[in-house]
Amino acid sequence: MSVWLPSAPCTPGACVGPAGSATAVPRAVLRLVAVTAVLLAGIALLPAGRWVPAGAVRWWCRTVVRASGVRVRMTGATAPAGGVLLVANHISWLDIPLLAAVRPARMVAKSEIRHWPVAGRLTACSGALFIERDRLRALPDTVARIAEALREGAAVAVFPEGSTWCGRAQGEFRRAVFQAALDAGVPVQPVSLRYRLVEGGASTAPAFIGDDSLLASVWRVVSARGLVAEVEVPEPVPAGSHPDRRSLARAAQSGACHDRTGQHTAA
Repeated sequence: MSVWLPSAPCTPGACVGPAGSATAVPRAVLRLVAVTAVLLAGIALLPAGRWVPAGAVRWWCRTVVRASGVRVRMTGATAPAGGVLLVANHISWLDIPLLAAVRPARMVAKSEIRHWPVAGRLTACSGALFIERDRLRALPDTVARIAEALREGAAVAVFPEGSTWCGRAQGEFRRAVFQAALDAGVPVQPVSLRYRLVEGGASTAPAFIGDDSLLASVWRVVSARGLVAEVEVPEPVPAGSHPDRRSLARAAQSGACHDRTGQHTAA
């Protein structure tokens, strides 16, 4: 196990609890069909992607989450324009559209995602930067490609924990990707992601962890009732405010995992 291929101790059996009363099976099936339809619509529009306004992309990403039966509450600042590294804690497959709803970005994704049904095709066609996590010697090239995209003014999104966690626990932000922000001279935008029940209690039902299959995780979400995704966007970490990637990673993790301020809007 390399530092580029971290592993969380979370497993579905040990960490995933019930999300409250399960919704009726027909409703869950309708939600599953709706999510698939929205994803397929996104794939169909990919050839016109460069002409689609960022606001429309953010709306589509929120629609993916809402179609699965999950409400969205967004809090805080607006992500800066131009090159920016978006970083967030990682819990669920829902994190990907939620992060894109903050600002559309090129995703840094593990190469295995290419083989996911529907979502893999969507990710591959969206300009994602794929990494081979089991090849540590490929890391410098990956960092260089991220830095190049940032210099060109793109937003690049990454989950620096390197693995999904259940939401009750969290991993350490890996430092390597922050070198790209330092090299490109761009700010880092932390984003905090949490999942709760509408009554307010934390929920691990959306977690996609351990040996969980994507289908099992998706079914858990569409079958649940009263799930809320909370997205908090603190102020960005300015370019040049930290001398090295270690301190920059710590500052970003502090923002992504501990910010609790701001007003929210429900979708």
